[in-house]
Amino acid sequence: MKFVDEATITIEAGDGGNGCLSFRREKFVPKGGPDGGDGGDGGSVYLKVDAGLNTLADFRYKRRFRAERGQNGMGGERIGKSGDDLYINVPLGTLVYDYDTDELMGDLVNPADVLLVAKGGFHGLGNTRFKSSTNRAPRKTTNGTPGEKRKLRLELQVLADVGLLGLPNAGKSSFIRAVSAARPKVADYPFTTLHPQLGVVRTGTEQSFVVADIPGLIEGAAEGVGLGIQFLKHLSRTRLLLHVVDIAACGDLEQLLQQVATIEKEIAGFGRDLEGRERWLVLNKIDLLAADELEKFKRLIEQKLEDKMPVWFISAATGQGCEVLCKAIQHWLDQQQELATGTGTHE
Repeated sequence: MKFVDEATITIEAGDGGNGCLSFRREKFVPKGGPDGGDGGDGGSVYLKVDAGLNTLADFRYKRRFRAERGQNGMGGERIGKSGDDLYINVPLGTLVYDYDTDELMGDLVNPADVLLVAKGGFHGLGNTRFKSSTNRAPRKTTNGTPGEKRKLRLELQVLADVGLLGLPNAGKSSFIRAVSAARPKVADYPFTTLHPQLGVVRTGTEQSFVVADIPGLIEGAAEGVGLGIQFLKHLSRTRLLLHVVDIAACGDLEQLLQQVATIEKEIAGFGRDLEGRERWLVLNKIDLLAADELEKFKRLIEQKLEDKMPVWFISAATGQGCEVLCKAIQHWLDQQQELATGTGTHE
């Protein structure tokens, strides 16, 4: 299924049913009095997380949703049936915005999340409600109120602990294949990743983290060039970014630093606090370098980059260095969790 991470839908809650104007009509009760019942409430519209969904693609085909209207009141003081509420299933990680005001209405990040997005109309009152000692035969009723109508913009942001970014063909997909059960497409041409891929990396019996791979970035991505910028927002929820670089494609340190700078520039241009996110540099495809050439790179990189960000050397193709990197990631994530919850060890 094609990945769709944004959708616009129109929703309408049900109107409230109208109150009934009615009087008792029985053979031996010539003046039976009012007996008009109230209408029913209109159904409301809710968004509900469905763990089985991972795309907003279904909203390409159906964009308008309407809850049931409340039934009108009836004679004999019978109350109209309330309209059924409407529940619309969305993927975990869906952000819900009011289309007209751009107000964030909700962020569905928990499997049990349910969000009210349109309230159903209130029921109208039948003439029975207006009977009094001075008005024995009221002819007054009220109509039900309209249900809320709203246009929504849905935006899906995948939930992951670690995000991969880099130029096309840096080896991000190969890395996620090497460390998890995810099987993204891998090929020797740009943009083989056309939508975010998620993989669960298990580092111990009860230890794991989720990694997300997005399409490769190219220069000018922040201005809309290429595919990657469309999905950079998915990295907004991640705690750690791995900047993957194809070291074998870099003839010298200057070229390597230029590749790093290209991605750093696009991250800064995108905003959303990604520039301040923890980032590690992962130099991939070391299996394609001679041993002496690799050592030379290591010495030069240590001098230039070690003080700016952690640097790791791996080969996603052979698995070299991947396990060590994953254990380091798990350790870092555990530390962050301890700091956030205050459960760390105090000396």
